[in-house]
Amino acid sequence: MNIGIVADTHDNVEATERAAEIFAEEGVEIVVHCGDFIAPPLLPALEGFEVHGVLGNNDGEISGLEAGFDDLGNESELHGRFASLEFDGLSVAVLHGESKAEVETLAAAEAYDFVCYGHHHERELTENGRTTLLNPGGHFPTIPDEHRTVAIVDTRTESVRFRSVLEE
Repeated sequence: MNIGIVADTHDNVEATERAAEIFAEEGVEIVVHCGDFIAPPLLPALEGFEVHGVLGNNDGEISGLEAGFDDLGNESELHGRFASLEFDGLSVAVLHGESKAEVETLAAAEAYDFVCYGHHHERELTENGRTTLLNPGGHFPTIPDEHRTVAIVDTRTESVRFRSVLEE
């Protein structure tokens, strides 16, 4: 199965729509959002996917985000500040990750196959023992182009690929 990982969409509907197009091209079934949606109008861009998200430090309108997740259906869920998920036998921790020390400690514990986070607006793919640390990048205009990406995780091969949301 392919899982799409995205973070820090910051109300950028155009980038989120492009991410959804990429996910559809890649055969993604489930999308994991690592926080900072900002507001509910962004969520319809992810219709058709099972979406799991966590709250970031800039997320407001939480009741509106919760209602937006309900509207997505497909077992989509807004998990609060942290999610512990499992896909095809792979364990995935999801948090926004304001504290890089917290993210690194979670990865160092090697309790998860993947630790996915956002906040820092720089894509990262680091192996830490059995744990892969993954930041998919971010999506507002001041982020350098090389970090305006999403990640695709193949659960069969446990491989990760990045795709730019900018026109290719």
